[in-house]
Amino acid sequence: MILGGLTPAEWLVGFLVIIQVPAAVVLLSRLFQALGRIPPLQPVLQDHPDWAGQVTVIIPTLNEGARIQPCLAGLKLQGAAIREVIVVDSRSQDDTVAKVLAVQAEDPRFRVITDPPLPPDWIGRPWALHQGFLHADPHSTWILGLDADTRPQGGLVNSLLQEAQRGSWDLLTAAPRFLLEHLGEAWLQPSLLMTLIYRFGAAGTSGDPERVMANGQCMLLRRQTLAAMGGYTAAKQSFCDDVTLARAAARQGFRVGFADGSPLLQVRMYTSLVETWREWGRSLDLKDGAPPGQVLVDGLFLLAVMGIPLPMGVVLTVLHSWQSDWIVEQVLWGLNLGFLGIRCGMLAAVAPSYVRRPWTFWLSPLADPLAAARILISLFSRPKRWRGRDYSKQQ
Repeated sequence: MILGGLTPAEWLVGFLVIIQVPAAVVLLSRLFQALGRIPPLQPVLQDHPDWAGQVTVIIPTLNEGARIQPCLAGLKLQGAAIREVIVVDSRSQDDTVAKVLAVQAEDPRFRVITDPPLPPDWIGRPWALHQGFLHADPHSTWILGLDADTRPQGGLVNSLLQEAQRGSWDLLTAAPRFLLEHLGEAWLQPSLLMTLIYRFGAAGTSGDPERVMANGQCMLLRRQTLAAMGGYTAAKQSFCDDVTLARAAARQGFRVGFADGSPLLQVRMYTSLVETWREWGRSLDLKDGAPPGQVLVDGLFLLAVMGIPLPMGVVLTVLHSWQSDWIVEQVLWGLNLGFLGIRCGMLAAVAPSYVRRPWTFWLSPLADPLAAARILISLFSRPKRWRGRDYSKQQ
């Protein structure tokens, strides 16, 4: 059947060109913004007298015994800037608390509190962080939220304080360097991470409050800022509480920064392909931190620049589209090969963000259609379980 002189296949080709040309322009503009981002943070090993006792560190935990030890060890390396480290435990059933108490016996800055029962209108992580904030020493100027699976390197806290002072930031987060061990996670995780870069640009490049990015694994907040926002209440129902909180702060006029902290922070997020797909994919759509329309547009954009190019590029190459007499088909073929070229270039660009790279890391562009599909699937569902908690009653 021919529609208006064109076959259905030709209509599809034309439609994809109309969608992908502006998507390519948007993508390139976001990637070029990286030229103006905050330079990577560097270790600051020497204590500054004015920083002494300025920071309260809060670590939310729930059965983190298998991975919290490097985090505690890394915090012990930090200098006098840390006034206290509060581990807010949500009734762990493993040896999480025992490991913290063992460190506390050596360093009195460490202590454990148990958060009250989770209210029905809160998510566990922001609730634990909020309790840590309420119990923080009032003399601390800064609150630093860290995840239990992070591995702070020497000079991290001082470096964050130095950058916060330099940029006059009220909220500053730092991107880590990732640890990959298994072949499955090394294949899928880089592709999922790329969805963030494609949608929001490199760390610290957006001035629009609705497109601000943040990394809750390492988030430094001015105490006065957090108090003015009512603690973590702005993100109490969010599965991407870091982004939700950062965008709420930006809307209120606070200065929000995002730096590359890879020289100072490492993290092992997930331990398998299945866990990476299930756990990270649940919040990676960021639908809790943006209007529904924006989230949907971002999902379709991701489909155009990551989901379609690989299969379309293969199909058009097999069909020898570069030899087609129809210029529109040649444009579509060139567009999708261009997207694949950009993706391979980005793979090389982000490679230093990984401590080690199993061979499947270099095949991660093959996972792009899967990663784009994961974001789209997540757009239309809300997690029922998250980090061992049941949220089905919040549906």
